[in-house]
Amino acid sequence: MTDPDPSNSLAGKHTELVHRTKALTDVRYGCSPYMRSIEQHLLMGVINLNKPSGPTSHEVTAWVKAILGLQRAGHSGSLDPGVTGLLPIMLGKATKTVSALRLSGKEYVCFMRLHDVLPEKAIKKVCAEFAGPIYQMPPVISAVKRSIRVRNIYYLDVLEIDGPMVLMKVGCEAGTYIRKLCHDLGLALGCGAHMQQLIRTRTGPFNEDTAVTLQELKDAFVFWKEDNSEDELRRVVRPMEEGLSHLPKIVVRDSAVDALCHGASLAVPGIVSLDPGIKHEQQVCIFTMKGEAVAIATAKMDTAGIMDASNGMAACTERVIMDVDVYPKCWHRRNAEVV
Repeated sequence: MTDPDPSNSLAGKHTELVHRTKALTDVRYGCSPYMRSIEQHLLMGVINLNKPSGPTSHEVTAWVKAILGLQRAGHSGSLDPGVTGLLPIMLGKATKTVSALRLSGKEYVCFMRLHDVLPEKAIKKVCAEFAGPIYQMPPVISAVKRSIRVRNIYYLDVLEIDGPMVLMKVGCEAGTYIRKLCHDLGLALGCGAHMQQLIRTRTGPFNEDTAVTLQELKDAFVFWKEDNSEDELRRVVRPMEEGLSHLPKIVVRDSAVDALCHGASLAVPGIVSLDPGIKHEQQVCIFTMKGEAVAIATAKMDTAGIMDASNGMAACTERVIMDVDVYPKCWHRRNAEVV
């Protein structure tokens, strides 16, 4: 499910949660994502990789697996070989969360070349008209079915114009083709245009401030293996929970966790606190009181409804992230549809 709100999809959410009830967490079960052993950290981590120009996204992901000696890794939102910038890569068990990050909003810095020199005022006027929902037909070579679809352009800021060259920053919904956007801008301007260069500068909660290179990843892994130093590896590989921070959050009590790990839906009594802006049918992430990601779910009530209710189904589990038996079983099979 896509999110039309750029504040949700283009940045990590740090909204103060509203508390529904008081609860305590048992230190014997689970742990903070930042307290995992380095081996577990690598199996439940995410890398905000700065992709170089040349290789495909699949090749870069394969190199990451080879560097870290992992069996599984998955990237979020492919970049063409010539495109550089942010390519978040989920590791090991964290690959279950790739789809949630793939659907988050993106930001690009783009060099567009016009096929004629036009007045700056005319260029800026047409670019401004492309902010909002637009129709796009995916290019012939693409990973999706070719049919007209609507994509949201959150903002399109013209940063600089130099003759036929236009530098612009674009914030957009996942699945927007910037190459096609440049082509359509050229048609609207009446002179034609094409994408000259593209850099992805933000995807969901990740921005350039935390981006790392393949060389930094390799060096960090060598420091750990040869010098037994974990600090650099923990810097370049982050807990997978940081890759889910753009999603509205629901925190549950310990007694609800294991049932959710078995695929149960979440009932209102299991909720301790939650994001104040949750909407009905919105994708949310369920966390333990220690900050561990439990599951991706679809909200069946908004925040106000959850706060007012004493029972009922608050969210339907869509993708379980945490392993079973990390927390104690506190449910009976005949009631496993809710916790």
